[in-house]
Amino acid sequence: MRKLSNFVFYVLTLLCVTSPLYSQTPMSVKATSEKFVVYQMMFHLWGNKQTELVRNGSYKSNGVTKFKDVSDVALQALHAKGITHLYATGLIEHATMEDFTAFGSPLDHPSVVKGRAGSPFAIKDYYDVNPFLADDPAKRMDEFKAMLKRIHANGLQLIIDFVPNHLARQYASDQKPKGVVDFGIHDNKQVAFDANNNFYYLPGTQFTVPVGVHPPVPVTIPYTEIPAKVSGNNVFSPQPSINDWFETIKLNYGVDYQHGNQSHFDPIPNTWIKMHEVLSYWTELGVDGFRCDMAEMVPVEFWTYAIGKIKKQNPKIIFIAEIYQPDRYRDYIFKGGFDYLYDKVGLYDGVRRLMQQKPEADCADITRVWQHESGDFANHMLRFLENHDEHRLNTPAFAANNFWSTIPGMVITAALHDGPLMVYMGQEFGEKANEIEGYNEADDRSSMFDFWRVETHQRWMNGGKFDGGSLTSDEKKIDAFYQDLFKRVSSSAPITQGAFFDLQYAQNENYPGKKVYSFLRYTDKERLLVICNFDAQQGQLINVVIPDLAKKMMGVKNVDLQIQHAYIPPVVSEKPTVKGNTVFIPSNSALFIKL
Repeated sequence: MRKLSNFVFYVLTLLCVTSPLYSQTPMSVKATSEKFVVYQMMFHLWGNKQTELVRNGSYKSNGVTKFKDVSDVALQALHAKGITHLYATGLIEHATMEDFTAFGSPLDHPSVVKGRAGSPFAIKDYYDVNPFLADDPAKRMDEFKAMLKRIHANGLQLIIDFVPNHLARQYASDQKPKGVVDFGIHDNKQVAFDANNNFYYLPGTQFTVPVGVHPPVPVTIPYTEIPAKVSGNNVFSPQPSINDWFETIKLNYGVDYQHGNQSHFDPIPNTWIKMHEVLSYWTELGVDGFRCDMAEMVPVEFWTYAIGKIKKQNPKIIFIAEIYQPDRYRDYIFKGGFDYLYDKVGLYDGVRRLMQQKPEADCADITRVWQHESGDFANHMLRFLENHDEHRLNTPAFAANNFWSTIPGMVITAALHDGPLMVYMGQEFGEKANEIEGYNEADDRSSMFDFWRVETHQRWMNGGKFDGGSLTSDEKKIDAFYQDLFKRVSSSAPITQGAFFDLQYAQNENYPGKKVYSFLRYTDKERLLVICNFDAQQGQLINVVIPDLAKKMMGVKNVDLQIQHAYIPPVVSEKPTVKGNTVFIPSNSALFIKL
């Protein structure tokens, strides 16, 4: 019965040769011959050399990155790893418990700030950078501009945050250009909704700080907000919970959420105009792209308006959307104008289950991603295994018990299609994020709310040498894997420009399809077979079937398999072999095979 089912499935598949069920060529409107490797740096942690830290410490006691730390030596070291873009999280001035009133920055009430450093996504001045990042806070923009110039001089590009959905509860810009009016200044606060208000209001109410908020600094006066504004995660209550985005207020783009999500986009809402001004300001300064926080919480019509205008200002600028709803992907690319979207819900989640050896884990989830979510625009998907929101790989919450599953996981993430790849500082050394920082309590993530460090990354910096001199032998092996993978995928024509063919459907009934994923990447001149084994216990002997349809699409009659490169965990002694079409792949390994 199983043989019959496989045969029927095979026939049905061949009947569907006109649909993209198993193959994909670059079909999207934006093609690229460069495999971006985006390196996320939690900026206030990135350059910190302080090793003696105290829980809930200030930037003075615990240390903090300075713009000068992003030196030529540091940038050359990153470039040598294969990094092309820096995503510097937390540059724009956000609410903090630190006092910079002497430099024109208003003091934030600690009851509406998360952590001593504050959330990088609770922006208090869209036209400024954080004063604590500068040696001389009075000249912080000059120091930022000098850093940006160094980044470009070293062949890298800079992506910064654009946080469009919400801002800090006490937003007040002291650095706005002449003619720019702060958010909410002209709002009608007597009504819950007005299309030209910048905020949503709860008339007749007063904001109440959530139960359980206990700032680590003295609170001398209560926080007052009358009327209460709606919180950033669409909480229409004057008392959000401690788990809500209570430190932020929701921006109004002309959607009346309390009356059936009615849209009021004509005339253009005032918030649209203000936010375009913000994007234009940073574009003029020379940044190379924007990572747009929670882009899906802002109407796609705004993105059509804003991205279209900014692309006229700089056609090469990049827009990346944080988005978690696959059914909206197409609109945010082809209507909104985004260059790249987060591939979290599809590929990341499926690969994570495989790495964690969940009972439900199945390589069919990888096939499902391109078949049903992003197959015809996969080059628009930004892929990753770590970022500031997700658990670190080398933690109990993720894959500490099966760490070398990093190899097949990263190879799938990097090589499946030709969209960009993102890694998070410290990921390339197996960072464990197991220190108690303050607001974060060793939750298997590196804290973005505290003045702290990333311990493995700090040792890679090695006192400013950026040579990895203080890394352990195992950490250097992990780093070597990442560096080789970055360079391999970036320099491979089949990976950066080629078509894709999923081989899973064509394999025989003995093929371990739940734990092994095989696919082709190819151009007219080069052909690659990539095999990834997620089995953590044993290697797999596979008779690889290259179907006639695949050969026809590659323009060949026969194939000769030769290992180009093998990624094998250092803890595994078995070696890969290829004899004819029979391949042995060790556990937690990945093979690049020339055809």
